[in-house]
Amino acid sequence: MPLANKLALLKEMLDSAESNIRSARQLIVEFTGGSSDAKAQYTKKASTLKPTEGGQIIEGVFDGQNMIGPDGKSYPVPANYASKSKLIPGDVLKLTISDDGSFIYKQIGPVERKRIVGTLVYEDGQYKVLANSKAYKVLLASITYYRAEVGDSVTLIVPSLEESDWGAIDNVLPK
Repeated sequence: MPLANKLALLKEMLDSAESNIRSARQLIVEFTGGSSDAKAQYTKKASTLKPTEGGQIIEGVFDGQNMIGPDGKSYPVPANYASKSKLIPGDVLKLTISDDGSFIYKQIGPVERKRIVGTLVYEDGQYKVLANSKAYKVLLASITYYRAEVGDSVTLIVPSLEESDWGAIDNVLPK
């Protein structure tokens, strides 16, 4: 067998092994009801942020749906804001709680991003994008905003330096 064929076969075997490992990790996440590793990672990152006096301004880390504060508390981020701002896990947010009790979020520290292309699917009651042999969860607000449909090819934004269960839809590619 020529060397080029052996290298191609070896690459194919490695790609298959990587795909199997990603699938196995995804199954573990699904069986355990979410990635506790990711939550712990975001809580640790959020704990390094300084709480402000009086508690009117809180900085935290976005986990895909909520902001995790330095105290480990979860604060709900409106899905339309997260979708419009294309927030991804690891982004640092500032929450201002106004005197009338309203919450105002602002992204103050985006993480390094990369774009990948995948296919929109709906499984287990959740929209996901299949890309790079992984299923990334996406917010329903993004699906409705872009009028995306199952089977559409989408550009997804994910953290470039860390693993994530969530991504943000950047665009729906024309058919």
